[in-house]
Amino acid sequence: AKMAQGLANDLATACLLATSAPVLACPAMNPRMWAHPATRRNAAQLAADGVRCVGPAEGAMAERGETGVGRLSEPLEIVAAVEALFAAATAPRPLAGRRALVTSGPTHEPIDPVRYIANRSSGRQGHAIAAALAAAGAEVVLISGPVAIPDPPGVTVVRVETARQMLAAVEAALPADIAVMAAAVADWRVAAETDRKIKKDGGGAPALALTENPDILRTLGHHPNRPAFVVGFAAETNDVVQNGRVKLARKGADMIVANDVSPESRVMGGLRNTVHIVEETGVTHWPTLEKEVVAARLVALIAERLGARS
Repeated sequence: AKMAQGLANDLATACLLATSAPVLACPAMNPRMWAHPATRRNAAQLAADGVRCVGPAEGAMAERGETGVGRLSEPLEIVAAVEALFAAATAPRPLAGRRALVTSGPTHEPIDPVRYIANRSSGRQGHAIAAALAAAGAEVVLISGPVAIPDPPGVTVVRVETARQMLAAVEAALPADIAVMAAAVADWRVAAETDRKIKKDGGGAPALALTENPDILRTLGHHPNRPAFVVGFAAETNDVVQNGRVKLARKGADMIVANDVSPESRVMGGLRNTVHIVEETGVTHWPTLEKEVVAARLVALIAERLGARS
């Protein structure tokens, strides 16, 4: 709260107000304190002021039986954020002054208060892209579905659950120069979600009527406030490149990152990815790489494409 309001009534806050160095904060508090509207406003103000935050993490609190979002991030995660901060200070920043929007992770589409339709996306690739964009100097908004991985440092994170919530968050984050739609959005949702748990009654499994979710990439690709460069992902189990070409034409994107997510590929939930970059000018096949390396190469390519348009 003191940091956000610029109060300098002790040594620590005086140093924070006087310094011109990058500031990294590692918040930790009771979950109810973190969720309080005043704390959320202060966190948003710090992000707007350029303060980078690591955490808080989700888990058990010091208070007996208390769990939630409020734990101090793990030491190794904090060290990694510090290293990234120093690396970003010396690395080229080709996207400085640009605003980027990234979606990541799965969506959960409720069936009843207990069950939902989901997929196996871990969010690792999308989160890595958000981190790489921030390292390249972009101001990044990451819209994340439910994931179990840490927030990348230096980005503003908006958490959502459903496809409709994700679309609303994407439109709220506009305008942007760059959009990377890496989330694995559920194509379908239950037409009529019930507010009570569906019970077994001996009459067999219930029939679920489904309805189509909004197409976030297509909406963005044809949006009146469309970003200058739109990247979509095509997670396919067959005809990967051809399906990527079709998606490029239909969605209004500048680039499609097509990848094989069949069980044999072990991409979903894994640490590595094999992608094919589909553009109007052709297809580039990348080797199997760590997802962080895919992210770095993709961001460099986006910067190159934007630079060529300037």
